[in-house]
Amino acid sequence: MSTNYVDAFILASADSPADAGLAPLKPGSIAQIQHALLLADPYGLTSDDLLFEVHARRRALTEAERPAERAAFLARPQACLRASPLVKLHGWGLHHDAAGRVAAYGVETQAYAMFAARTDLRIVPGMRTRRA
Repeated sequence: MSTNYVDAFILASADSPADAGLAPLKPGSIAQIQHALLLADPYGLTSDDLLFEVHARRRALTEAERPAERAAFLARPQACLRASPLVKLHGWGLHHDAAGRVAAYGVETQAYAMFAARTDLRIVPGMRTRRA
């Protein structure tokens, strides 16, 4: 089951406490790994790739274990990036291009404002941290 979006922009959660894109501080956390991967290689990974890479790194999978584990991982339902801690807590929006590859933009940037205003993209709100 894929979590990939195409031509979409996930907005930072409405109740995110961040007013700028913040680097997650906890080493080895989901947020820190996602942030490092997205900033190191913008538009290099799809959502499925990103989620699996975080999973693989947190479990210290070997290269030999990765193919079977990826198939098993993607066969199970996964939360999409709307639930990412980058979106919910750290002030990042996530743009998915026409090939489904992802890049992160801080809410304070002109690029974030541009993506959020585009009518040719599917604009998707990030999941709220708390119930309203």
